[in-house]
Amino acid sequence: MPIAIGCAVWSYPGWMGEVYPPKTPSQEFLRVYSRHFAAVEGNTTFYATPDRATIERWLAQTPPGFKFCLKFPRAITHNGLLEPYLLQAQAFITQMQELGDRLGVMFIQLPPNYSPSLGFADLSNFLAQLPRQDVSLALEVRHLDWFKSPHQERLNELLTRLGVGRVILDSRPIYEAAKSGEAIVECKKPRVPLALSLTAPFTLIRYISHPVRSANHIWLEGWTNQIQTWLERDTQVYIFVHCPIEARSPINARYLHDLFTRSGIAIAPLPPPFSDDLPVQLNLF
Repeated sequence: MPIAIGCAVWSYPGWMGEVYPPKTPSQEFLRVYSRHFAAVEGNTTFYATPDRATIERWLAQTPPGFKFCLKFPRAITHNGLLEPYLLQAQAFITQMQELGDRLGVMFIQLPPNYSPSLGFADLSNFLAQLPRQDVSLALEVRHLDWFKSPHQERLNELLTRLGVGRVILDSRPIYEAAKSGEAIVECKKPRVPLALSLTAPFTLIRYISHPVRSANHIWLEGWTNQIQTWLERDTQVYIFVHCPIEARSPINARYLHDLFTRSGIAIAPLPPPFSDDLPVQLNLF
């Protein structure tokens, strides 16, 4: 499908009875998750690179068409400049390509202290030397200068020239919750401007949802219209629903799916609805 919805993780015990049937063993979490969602944002690779046995297990547990969108290891991206870690990055891509058709977009998340003044040349040289044949790469920036002129234009030009996507982080549902009359909750995700930059034939959206489902409606209506436009341009869309209260992530993902379906976006159906009666404990700033 040209659009895939998922969550940031697939293994979360708090989803027992919501995603996983009661008493599901943890080793079966991925198998069950992949029958609910078409993709997952593989945050696990940020902390450790899976070995071949793990990759083979992922392949065995997921159906054809399921996609892993994996984050580059922090040992590559969070140690200052990128170029010194080029060989490790190339090796990581090669190893993850063993996932074959299960491999979706792989993305590089830069830390907040990686600024244009520090690293534009470094970033340009690093990206230019990564293999891009038969692999889709994307970049997430967090230093606020990347969202300002002239750095934003230079970054978008670089990514477009190389065919690298720009990860879109939407944290408005948390930090602007007062607009929908909801409390602001504690969130570790950065507050950065929304940059709707399309620099590749695909896009990867990280949507930081509010735990109260109705608080997301104002933002998801806008996303529905935007995604319809991109789909008309034959853009492959990956959207991953996060939530500061992780138990709510799959419920909010299903709500997003329902909005897409009602708006006429062609998307594969989900299994029977999740229960939506989880208690929500908000931690106010």
